[in-house]
This record gives sequence, structure tokens and C-alpha cells, in this order.
Amino acid sequence: MLYLHGLGHFYPDNVIDNQFLRDLDIGSDEQWILERVGIAARRTSLPLDYIRQTKNRDPRAATEASLYTRAGAGASAAQMALDRAGIGTEDIGMVISGTSTPRYTIPAEASVIAAEIGIDAPCMDMNAACSTFLVQLAFLDAMAPGKAPGFILVVNPENYTHVVDYSDRRVAPLFGDGTSAAVVSARHPSCYCFESLQYGSDPASWDRVQIPSGGHFQQDGSQVQRFAIRKATEGVRRLQDEYPENRDQFRFVGHQANLMMLQTVCRRCGIDEARNLHNVVEYGNTGCSSAPAVLSQNWEDLQPGDHIAVAVVGSGLTWGHGMLSVKDAE
Repeated sequence: MLYLHGLGHFYPDNVIDNQFLRDLDIGSDEQWILERVGIAARRTSLPLDYIRQTKNRDPRAATEASLYTRAGAGASAAQMALDRAGIGTEDIGMVISGTSTPRYTIPAEASVIAAEIGIDAPCMDMNAACSTFLVQLAFLDAMAPGKAPGFILVVNPENYTHVVDYSDRRVAPLFGDGTSAAVVSARHPSCYCFESLQYGSDPASWDRVQIPSGGHFQQDGSQVQRFAIRKATEGVRRLQDEYPENRDQFRFVGHQANLMMLQTVCRRCGIDEARNLHNVVEYGNTGCSSAPAVLSQNWEDLQPGDHIAVAVVGSGLTWGHGMLSVKDAE
């Protein structure tokens, strides 16, 4: 069991809506995009004129063009999580980060974010693409009792628009930029706790989803979609079997790859659409920050008795799932 004390999120101001993509003249329009992925808008840390003029032909130039640093975005999300947890930077004993779009090969992104927000603590990165958040939690949950610091800050900044080829209509509609943060503890109780954390990998299929160094995002879309639906469905069903008394009250947060994938998982698992918590329509796929950011946006609405099944999938191929349970405050 891993206790959750606070969540935070950050999204850039610039909006890439479907009309913007249509105006790029890449063979897509609003209806085409909505029918295929159900995404209406995304956020980007890049200037919109930069995308119009270059279509991001050289991903290496995107970082220099960016209006936000990953550290700055991470610090904003982290401060929200700390405020909700009611603790200060001096209380954090470790910082863990993960991202599919790192600014540096070294140092760890966690070190840069910790310096930005003024945290002096051990830092490390842990990356499993879009499954990163659940893998991080499962790793922390598995630490030997008494070995983990009191409070751990988990920050995942994603700038997927930096690696999108905006001349490719198959990829351009999918991704946005976003950052999530969480304050967790194995030692200090909270009324929010992650239980039944599990993760896995299919290394033989590592090449299905890639971002080559200095290159654009690429994937075997149909194969990855089928894998994502299958693994998310299996994860949610396993949680339903573990918590049969709460089966009819489950809420679901999945990896925000596209709306159709989330709806398919809900249908297969018998989860009412009203219990499908998502933000993919407004923000697109923001990688490993997507599921925790959805939880963060719903932080004020979480109530005692809630059981939120979280299931994510990612490159590697990787997957993870866990149950966020909300209990009465003691």
C-alpha cells in the first residue's frame, strides 16, 4: 500500500485545436479527427507560429523554441501537489521523475526539477514511457519497509509536441504537452491510498512504439491500439475481481491515448460512461502524465468510498494498473 497525499498538474497555454491542424493542410479536418480519436484540442509548449512555419521538421530545434522548460512545468505541478499535501519542499526526502521526451541525456530530469523548486534530496529518473507513473508507484511500494523516505515527490513532465511530425496526419492529432506531480508516502498514512499495484512488459515488442534519438514519434498504430485495449481491459478486470464488493461503483482512469480506446475498455468491463474519468478530448495524449493529471483535475471531487481503477499502457511494450481507494479521514 502506498499513501497519496497530493496531486498536481500543469498544461501550457497554447491550444492546438482541430481547425489549426486542418489549416496545416495535411489531409485532416475536424470531423476526420473526432471520428478516429475523439480529440478536439491539445496544449503545446511551442509557439503556434513555429509549428505553422516548420511543422517541427527538426525535433532537436523544438526545445530551443519552447516557451516552457520541463523543469518549470515540473515545478508548477509539484507546487500544486505540495500545497494539496500540506507540506513544504523541506519535507521531501526523494524526487523521482520520468519522461518520454527528456531535455538531457544526463543529468536526471528529477535533479533539474528539484533544483528548480528548491528541494535538496536524492533524485532519480524512472521511465517506462506512458506506463511510467504506475511503474514508479509499484517500485516505491516494493521498497523494504522503513527504507523509503517519509515523503516522495513524483514528477512526470511530457512535451510530446516536441517530437511530433506536423506533416504526418496519423500522428499530429494525437499528442499534447502536460505535466503531473504526486506526493506519496509508504510511512505517513492518508485517506488516499494506492493498492494492488502491478506492472509488466512484453520486451519482444519493444519496437512497436519508438522515439529515436533526435527523431519523431513513430508507432505501429493498429497493433499498439489492440495491445492497449487488451492490457487495460485485463488490468481493470483483475481489479474488479479483487474488489468484488465495489465492482458496480468503480471509476476508471486509463491512459489517455484516445477516447475510443477508453470507451472500449469501459464497455468490456461494464463501467458506465459517467464513471470514465478522462481529459483526452481537451488535452490529447500527454504520455505518462495523462492518467495522474486526470486524477489531479478530479482531486476535489474524490469522496470516501471511491475506488478508482487506474490502468495504463506504454512503449516497451509496458503496462501497469492499480486501485486508488479513498477512505474516511481518521
